[in-house]
Amino acid sequence: QVQLVESGGGLVQPGGSLRLSCAASRGRFVINTMGWYRQAPGKERELVAVFTSGGSTNYADPVKGRFTISRDNANAKNTVYLQMNTLKPEDTAVYYCAADPDLISMWYPGRVNYWGKGTLVTVSS
Repeated sequence: QVQLVESGGGLVQPGGSLRLSCAASRGRFVINTMGWYRQAPGKERELVAVFTSGGSTNYADPVKGRFTISRDNANAKNTVYLQMNTLKPEDTAVYYCAADPDLISMWYPGRVNYWGKGTLVTVSS
């Protein structure tokens, strides 16, 4: 069973920063890609940032230049981070860590196999 546990959400003022973490426990299951989605109230879940083939990264247009996805695979850790800078009120959402054995499936929320429970990020003054 794959378990994804997010942390790091909270309340931040516009222009501020937060760093989200996702610790993955995968046992014998294969994970070939991880990433972050978010879902704002009344909106569909959307991809924010993801690792693609060869370890490259891809970002949604609204967060390009402000968010950075990174990972730590040292010492058997499988931890993914999302550094969020220059936060805006429209970034307010529940942020979900996602993982999948298939690179293509990560682009479609309906096809992602593994999800964390989510962490709330609120950007407000």
